[in-house]
Amino acid sequence: MNAAIEAEGLGKTFTVAEGPLLRRRRRRVGAVGGVSFDVAPGEIVGYLGPNGAGKSTTMKMLTGILAPSAGRLRVHGLEPAAQRTALARRIGVVFGQRTTLWWDLPLRDSLALTRHLYRVPRADHRRRLAELTEVLELSEFLATPVRQLSLGQRMRGDLAAALLHDPRLLVLDEPTIGLDVVSKSAIRDFLLRLNAERGTTILLTTHDLGDVERLCRRVMVIDSGRLAFDGDLAGLHAAAPLPRTLVVDLERAGAPIEVDGARTAAVEGPRQWLELHGNPANVVAEVTARHRVADITLQEPDIEEVVRRIYAGA
Repeated sequence: MNAAIEAEGLGKTFTVAEGPLLRRRRRRVGAVGGVSFDVAPGEIVGYLGPNGAGKSTTMKMLTGILAPSAGRLRVHGLEPAAQRTALARRIGVVFGQRTTLWWDLPLRDSLALTRHLYRVPRADHRRRLAELTEVLELSEFLATPVRQLSLGQRMRGDLAAALLHDPRLLVLDEPTIGLDVVSKSAIRDFLLRLNAERGTTILLTTHDLGDVERLCRRVMVIDSGRLAFDGDLAGLHAAAPLPRTLVVDLERAGAPIEVDGARTAAVEGPRQWLELHGNPANVVAEVTARHRVADITLQEPDIEEVVRRIYAGA
């Protein structure tokens, strides 16, 4: 099966001017340098990186906004910059900090204009809009001007606009930025359903690691314009290994627990946090044999700390 995205040695440089106004010097600055990856149809892939790492530049090349300075790029068999109009009919794009909706028009009218932009047949638009209205719960604010929508409502409207023409690839840039917990959960559930039911390929950038843990089986980390990691979440943890933590609730407060294969990192009343270095099963067996335990929980390392260590080169 052909890849949804094929990037080989993908690079982008910009020319910047420096110095006094009348004596400006120009120099080349690399934003993305030699990035290679494939994304298969139906994948949900997280594209992570610190600010300035090259995430947004990559997204703009994938959607045809920018032309690569080097390398080869194909999205569903098309060259994005050269075949931008044809590509637009196959992809949907949502930028969390920018809207594609008309600010002063009711959401319903914005979505009607979107139909004309993508030349979606009226019957298909009616059917698709009804489906999206139900799944994204748009009915309560379809008549509301976009400028009066909450951030969560506007984001759902932007998703509907991006999906009205039934794209094969959905590109999301910070799709849950600024949203409350309930709105984030609704967006994540919708994206999982979209992927499962329609097989839509999803590529997203985010600084919210909750999006990654909930949505992505595969993660790519870009830093200083180059891929620092490409793999699943288990591999991400292995790339910057951190010890797991055993949280032990004793029946009553006591001295720090001392067992082989673990170090007590913190004590708060009857609760103790043990940093594991040995086999968790052996540590649990020894703790329960030597202490009166009310509850015990194994915590995996925080993915945010793992990614931070990768950013730092650890």
